[in-house]
Amino acid sequence: MSGPLTKLKNAYHLLKSIDFAMLAKLSEKVDLPKVMESVGKMDDTQLNGLMKMLTSSNKKKELPPIEGDFYDLGAKLNAEDRALQLKVRAFMEKEIKPIVNEYWLKAEFPFEIIPKFRELNICGVTYDGYGCPNRSFLMEGIIAMEMARIDASVATFFGVQSGLAMGSVYMLGSEAQKQEWLPGMQQLNIIGAFGLTEPEVGSGTAGGLTTTAKREGDTWILNGQKKWIGNATFADVIVIWARDVDDNQVKGFLLRKDTPGFSVEKIHDKMALRIVQNGLITLKDCRIAESDRLQNASSFKDTARVLRMTRAGVAWEAVGCARGAYENALAYTQTRKQFGKPIAAFQLIQGHLVEMLSNLTAMQTMVFRLSEIQDAGGLKDEHASLAKVFCTLRTRDVVSRAREVMGGNGILLEYNVARFVADAEAIYSYEGTKEINSLIVGRAITGFSAFV
Repeated sequence: MSGPLTKLKNAYHLLKSIDFAMLAKLSEKVDLPKVMESVGKMDDTQLNGLMKMLTSSNKKKELPPIEGDFYDLGAKLNAEDRALQLKVRAFMEKEIKPIVNEYWLKAEFPFEIIPKFRELNICGVTYDGYGCPNRSFLMEGIIAMEMARIDASVATFFGVQSGLAMGSVYMLGSEAQKQEWLPGMQQLNIIGAFGLTEPEVGSGTAGGLTTTAKREGDTWILNGQKKWIGNATFADVIVIWARDVDDNQVKGFLLRKDTPGFSVEKIHDKMALRIVQNGLITLKDCRIAESDRLQNASSFKDTARVLRMTRAGVAWEAVGCARGAYENALAYTQTRKQFGKPIAAFQLIQGHLVEMLSNLTAMQTMVFRLSEIQDAGGLKDEHASLAKVFCTLRTRDVVSRAREVMGGNGILLEYNVARFVADAEAIYSYEGTKEINSLIVGRAITGFSAFV
């Protein structure tokens, strides 16, 4: 009797657990007999999989953190440098990220951030003295990456100020010039710019500058134009590179903003780095004192020393741009749902994400090693040029895939990838095009110069 009684008890408990109203609604949508027949044919493994699927849908899945440093290169930093990295990251997240799309769209510069930048105390990060932090080139690169991870325009503003402008004075100026300019520039009380590129002269600056300098006693007279000069519309001092008409050599000059004959026009309608205030500078018989000529700049080789130093920073900026695009795209795919689940669960999307991360990780390890070489005093033109070529190329691929996995939303500013797509194009071209940097590397590895 125990057998039939047990069966009756089990049937009773089963009937008590069934919500017949819900069962009736379900029967309107599916063929219950067929469902029961199919489930009844499942083996234990299939049944366990079905139950796992049914129960997991009710739980909120704990996702891995969004982290672009897949090989944990940050762990190689000492505690002081790691703290500074996180301080810059927090600043960019708190102060820049909330306003960046608005200013990018308006093509205006957020001047309110300058006092906040001052509090970070990172300008002239690698220089010794004059109030500068005297940190490593590796730290300078990481700062550039953290800035570009949120916005490449702000990173470019900082690179012009801290690298090109301050670097020209620090590396090529007299002691008196360093004392006059560097402390104020380090505190961003004095804003600098770097005037090398011209309307008709970009890659050919080594031997083809059309801006001229003519010495008359203790005065130099400058004439010509400069184009694409970042910070130019509001800079207090601009490093102007001009060809000495007497010896045909390139020399550098510290042009003060109130110099008669100097004018600047903002370049409009850019599709990239829209926050950067690029200017077209015109010089008409600008008279500059000999004391404002960079005393240790006598040829383009000296100009190239500054560019070599800052070109490594541009490679780091490219990494930051790629990292920002990757991290934003990854976060999007984890929350954007199609066909009932996050698109991050689809194989093709994961393929794109892994390609992006592979490129990003290769770029990060390259620039990390590049900065180690720079800190050891072994940096050569070809080292910086190879990193610039590779990183800017791979960044274009990363940002393109980031936009792709986001579909139509990828072209909207609010999703924080469209900016990276556009800005990557400018980073790809400035501080030496792919072609010019390739020829620098090609010359080093073959022994033959392919320059015209």
